[in-house]
Amino acid sequence: MIDYRRMIGAIEREPACTVVVFGDYCLDKYLYTDPANDELSVETGLVARQFDRKAIFAGVGGTITNNLRALGVGVRCVGMLGSDGEGWELERALRETGADTRFMLETPGRCTCTYTKPMQKNPDGGYSETGRLDFRSLTPLPRAYEDALVSRLGEALAGADAVIITDQFVERGLGALTDRVRAAVCAMAEANPEKLFYADSRAFAGEYRHVIVKCNHLELLHICAPGFSGEPGQAFLEECGRELSARTGRPAFVTMGDKGSLVFANGAVTAVPAFHVEGPVDIVGAGDATNAGIVLGFCLGFSAPEAAALGNCVSSITIQQIGRTGTATRSQVAERLRTRLEQ
Repeated sequence: MIDYRRMIGAIEREPACTVVVFGDYCLDKYLYTDPANDELSVETGLVARQFDRKAIFAGVGGTITNNLRALGVGVRCVGMLGSDGEGWELERALRETGADTRFMLETPGRCTCTYTKPMQKNPDGGYSETGRLDFRSLTPLPRAYEDALVSRLGEALAGADAVIITDQFVERGLGALTDRVRAAVCAMAEANPEKLFYADSRAFAGEYRHVIVKCNHLELLHICAPGFSGEPGQAFLEECGRELSARTGRPAFVTMGDKGSLVFANGAVTAVPAFHVEGPVDIVGAGDATNAGIVLGFCLGFSAPEAAALGNCVSSITIQQIGRTGTATRSQVAERLRTRLEQ
């Protein structure tokens, strides 16, 4: 049973909680160009696209941070910054939200993960992404940086209510959540049962212990049924979700896009519907917005299905913000939750 009326009352009050966002951070950089301004390079004869403006946002862990801060939650950021201009821009973007960046680790020799998105003007005046350019370190994370990240997480944990772990990359050892760091985080979760530990992992959700996990249904199949092909039925997804929750020893959340999400908690499976939206959508950052909503829900004392409903609500607002990783305010969330009372 999801008590939407109680949820609205809780979300309308300023939350008195602090969340640590630990793991992978990136810089989202949008560059805008109009083909009408293209030039031919004198030197090469190739088209030289002319970009006249840009927009910069903190992404991955930064998107979670942006959403938590928009919802009034205190945030401590623990992740990596390269000794480069992108690192400076990322830290500035985080600070501008009001987040605490004292625990961010500068990592000389490694670049700041940056997703550069050229946006080309369309005849109708809108913009479309033409092909993303990714910039990130492709060598294993040094042991010294692993140890420093774990140490800073321990420092940031004092006085915090929850930890959101952002395990972004599918390659082992390249991001903040290496096998050693993941094991240390799980040990920290076991040693601090009064704290909420929650992980969003694209490839390694099944390797967490004593941690609430979230993944989408395709990632779930990769974990529990590698090699599966075709469209899974509801019963099979539920079987896989139960297995994932049993592995981690904590509730598990499985998102399914516009079909909503499945919650596996206390031996029960609950299907939580998505919030229907009209018009164009941009799903970039939707999963991170969902994470912010779920963890805020737990901090507010919601049940696992209610937390999932809050996550669905937050992401339904952010996906309507085209060409950027969006955020949702408490007033927007309360307004959308009220639509459930009208059904």
